[in-house]
Formats: sequence, C-alpha cells, structure tokens
Amino acid sequence: MKLVRHIANLGYGSRKQVQWMFREGRITDADGEVLYADDKVPHEVIRIDGEALDPEQGLLLILHKPAGYTCSTKDTGRLVYDLLPPRFRLRDPVLSTVGRLDRDTSGLLLFTDDGQLLHRIIAPKSNLPKTYEATLAQPLRGDEGALFASGTLMLESETTPLKPASLEAIDDTHARLTITEGRYHQVRRMFAAVGNHVEALHRSRIGGLSLDGLPEGEWRIADAGDVARLFSGD
Repeated sequence: MKLVRHIANLGYGSRKQVQWMFREGRITDADGEVLYADDKVPHEVIRIDGEALDPEQGLLLILHKPAGYTCSTKDTGRLVYDLLPPRFRLRDPVLSTVGRLDRDTSGLLLFTDDGQLLHRIIAPKSNLPKTYEATLAQPLRGDEGALFASGTLMLESETTPLKPASLEAIDDTHARLTITEGRYHQVRRMFAAVGNHVEALHRSRIGGLSLDGLPEGEWRIADAGDVARLFSGD
C-alpha cells in the first residue's frame, strides 16, 4: 500500500485508481517487469505505461506562460494549470506557483511543491532579481532610469519607497526592467507613476534562470543546473 500511496501522491490518480493500474499491469519497473502494490522498489525504477514517474517532492517546474492565463486553481477562464498535465494539479503536497504573473503578463513562471524553496525564491530578503520586457504606450521620457534606480520612487497608496531597479531602454517604446521586489502589479505601476502605460509585459528572467528557448505554452521540469542558475544571477 505504500507504493500505491506514493504514486497517488504524485497525482497519477486516487489510491483506488492506482490499485487498478497495478491490477491491469500498467505499472512496471525499468525493464518492463510488472510490479505489484506490495513490492518495495525505488522511485526511479517505477514506470507507468512505460514512462518514468515525475520527481518526488522537491519538484521545480518551468512554464512559459502565455498572456490570458490566470495563476489560480479556482478562478474562471483559462488557468495556468490548464497548460500542465492534470496530475500536477493533484500532487500532494500541492504544486504551487512561485509568486504570480497577472493574467495579461507572459513569460517565465515557476511551480514547486517545496515550501522551503518557494520561500527562498520569494522572500523579500532574497533580493532575487526578476527581469521584464515592457512594451509602452508612450515613448520613454529619458529620466525613468535615474528615478527607478534612486530608491525613492513611491507607488500610489504605499508608504515605503521601492528598492532601486535597473532600466534599460531597448528603443523609444520598449524597455527592460529588473526589479528585486514583487509588489502588486509593480512594473505596471512603476511606469504609471511616470505617466506611461504598459501595453504588453513579459518576464524573461528570474535570477540567472531564463526560458532558454522554451516555446510559449510549454513546460519542463527543472534540473539541478536550473536551480543553480536561478540563484547564481549569471
């Protein structure tokens, strides 16, 4: 029963459904030998329909989020979880988004079931840089970079100024902004504070981790190298 529970916790089905998978011979080892529910085998040799299991707890998943999807499990409309296999929504512990991207923002989105890793990424003291590409309604004035870097910009309805941020002008209406905080709609509100409007927003990087050619709407499981890049800043 421990094997049944282990596979069910990974989201492959209820315990009853997993028991049926065993009875149908769908669960085997790496050599194709049928496994039974009371077998004692390591996680890495188990196969379901010939496919290796997802990683155990500690999973980090990378998604190239398209615009129009909401970071939620309950809202109506298109959800980021709709872009993943159903088993990821059923994992126990739950697979949660690491922070959020608003519905109209595309780009790099992380998921994890590791609470310590999630906290390490989003904790304010981590100062993990996040880079966004913004398409603006109006041309840049030219003074935004100095203001954003000053550490004095105050957003509407807030009482604490923003930490310094780095702005790179790509052209008159396109900018690359790197921030180390995650306040509500922060990038959009920063440009609103200087009289501009963000028409399109894309997160291209978290720490040293980028999408690295991952197509929009696609996902992949992060490996140890991805985690190292996430915190390297390179």
